[in-house]
Amino acid sequence: MSCPAADLVIRTPRLVLRRVRPDADLAGMHAVLSDPAAMAYWSTPPHVSEDQTRDWLAAMAEIAPGEGDDFIIEYQGRAVGKAGLYRFPDIGYILSPALWGQGLVAEALMPVITRAFAVHGLERITADVDPRNAASIRLLAKLGFAETHRAEKTWLIAGTWCDSIYFELTPQVWASRTA
Repeated sequence: MSCPAADLVIRTPRLVLRRVRPDADLAGMHAVLSDPAAMAYWSTPPHVSEDQTRDWLAAMAEIAPGEGDDFIIEYQGRAVGKAGLYRFPDIGYILSPALWGQGLVAEALMPVITRAFAVHGLERITADVDPRNAASIRLLAKLGFAETHRAEKTWLIAGTWCDSIYFELTPQVWASRTA
């Protein structure tokens, strides 16, 4: 597996995907990660302090080469979310609710997925989604992910058990969708 380049920048028609800059990204990402709507189906409750977000950004910056490939989503010069693989082969994404419904996450994930297969040689990409997150389920289906199974009580978040739907995308399916 290839090392993620520290200075890698991916440009899409509306977005810049780049490596995390913990200090510069703190305000923008704290706005996202402290928003109850954005965090409704995330694996943790909303962040209550900038220190919590600072730690999250530091962990993102410290992803070891060959273990993940994660990007900050920048829109109109602001950090508004993240898309990538924090740990191979699991994909994850979050975006400011003010930007939902514009196709920005799909736009961000397309080069991330292509890179996961072409650069990192992944045999599959997986996703774990809360069954209540209909928008995320639709997005994954649009990108070619197929449901593999479901499980109950997989995440205990702020005292509430949440279930999971698991999805998978293979390079063969991705190639057939992007040909």
